Amino acid sequence: MNSNNILSALEAMLFASGEPVEPAKLAEVLEIDIENVIKMLGHLEAMYDEKESGLQVIHVDGKYQLCTREQYAEQVRSLLEIKKNTPLSQAAFEVLAIVAYNKTVTRSFIEQIRGVDCSGPVSNLIQKGLIEEKGRLDLPGRPLVYGTTDRFLRCFSLNSLDDLPDLPENTEENNDEQTSLFEDKADNDAENVQEDGE
Repeated sequence: MNSNNILSALEAMLFASGEPVEPAKLAEVLEIDIENVIKMLGHLEAMYDEKESGLQVIHVDGKYQLCTREQYAEQVRSLLEIKKNTPLSQAAFEVLAIVAYNKTVTRSFIEQIRGVDCSGPVSNLIQKGLIEEKGRLDLPGRPLVYGTTDRFLRCFSLNSLDDLPDLPENTEENNDEQTSLFEDKADNDAENVQEDGE
């Protein structure tokens, strides 16, 4: 692996980690000595400084981390607030209804009901703290199981999932009915999902 490849690999690993990483761990992954890793991290740091990049390499208690520069903190905060306050989409409401009414479900179960890939809405709901991983099924592939959170109950003013309105008998209408129940609640208390926990 040449120097450019090492630099690129270090950059990718620091970015993906999102938290400080020990040089020894980086060296282990790259299968090179720690001194070389520290030297290359110095090059990476200098490269960002030279380009006046919005990113920088910092040292935290003997570890290294890739982060944004302080002078762009206001813009980054504004972006994250915008992202945080993005209202739930129709797809997210549908996924949330399926999870809530079924207590715990796998992503494949959700996708089977909706008929489309649900990775985006599921990730969005996890990010907003409305659903979370509850464990894995003892089945081939050990699929993750998702369920609602306490924040979900607070946002929709529920004491427990038992307080959810009953669904009609016709199962074909259940998904639409589930979604409309959540949308009606969101219309009545539109700021709950966006503002809770801010």
